[in-house]
Amino acid sequence: MKAEINRLLSLDRDDMSDFERELFLSDVKKVTDEYFESNGNSSLEITRTDDGFLICILMSARRIKNLKKPQ
Repeated sequence: MKAEINRLLSLDRDDMSDFERELFLSDVKKVTDEYFESNGNSSLEITRTDDGFLICILMSARRIKNLKKPQ
């Protein structure tokens, strides 16, 4: 029972470590690079809300890439 409580508490945190933030932003960059040409600078803001968290990914882009619709 104590292990289950510790597991649940570890899932309910207020912040991410710097390593976790960098890993997350690296994963998101792989997707956003398909849609935007960016300078690679991005940041992550996490705010606690009544319903959980509000997560904002901020990045600058030089252009939005043209995508072709699959036929």
